[in-house]
Amino acid sequence: MQSNRVLCLNPFGFHNTHYTEWGDGSADRTAICVHGLTRNARDFDPLAAALSARWRVACPDIAGRGQSDWLPVASAYNYPQYCADMTVLIGRLGAETVDWVGTSMGGLIGMMMAAHPNSPVRRLVLNDVGPFIAKSALQRIATYVGQRPRFESLPALEAYLRQVYAPFGKLTDEDWRSMAEYSQRAAPDGGILLHHDPKIAENAQAGANQDIDLWALWDKIACPVLLIRGTQSDLLSKATAEEMTRRGPRARLVEIAEAGHAPALRSAEQIALIRDFLGTA
Repeated sequence: MQSNRVLCLNPFGFHNTHYTEWGDGSADRTAICVHGLTRNARDFDPLAAALSARWRVACPDIAGRGQSDWLPVASAYNYPQYCADMTVLIGRLGAETVDWVGTSMGGLIGMMMAAHPNSPVRRLVLNDVGPFIAKSALQRIATYVGQRPRFESLPALEAYLRQVYAPFGKLTDEDWRSMAEYSQRAAPDGGILLHHDPKIAENAQAGANQDIDLWALWDKIACPVLLIRGTQSDLLSKATAEEMTRRGPRARLVEIAEAGHAPALRSAEQIALIRDFLGTA
């Protein structure tokens, strides 16, 4: 794994987008894996390691998360900005086509990228997200994102993550410890904070009072789509997932038992599912 940065532009100036890179830079296929709302690139370490035998894999920290720069105002955290940043990343990688794996927010970015004319997205994996999201799910997310907990130790942070992200499904103790290690940043006065800009919560809370409806966007996607859904998900309903198999790109739906929003994509079975789908010619 290498750690790299690419310079991007926002309405208020420049910012650096950090990304981890895996595999051979001369590989004939490139995969981009994009995390959820307040997560970061390291969520994809196991998947990226598995894909790196055949793919060049880039896992970005979206602006305001992980090791990427924070933006100056909350309103700058928006999907057009994220899509612009990802376009810069694709240009940096020199890839004509990319395979896209997106969890939650990362999936929405992928949908937007795939729906545009002449899109570089060759295949799209959506992890527990679709074109319709009920406001009840958005409000639940806004509630925990709006919290600004401070921890005195790494075990305390791990305990918090185990509670908040229980819907990720069955994870090993090693998974949880690793997640705690890369989800932390040092507080200026000591202690541990979550590794994202608290301003991100402002947009999440402001947009939580109405449903998200992107069906018109979904119908423009032409590439093959694998849709992964946690059977206990409150963000991607069963009805929405089934409708996604009937219209637009007609996604292939696979459900993950004992998981909600969103499956962690860390188990051997989940990794094999994605690798096999992306590996199809």
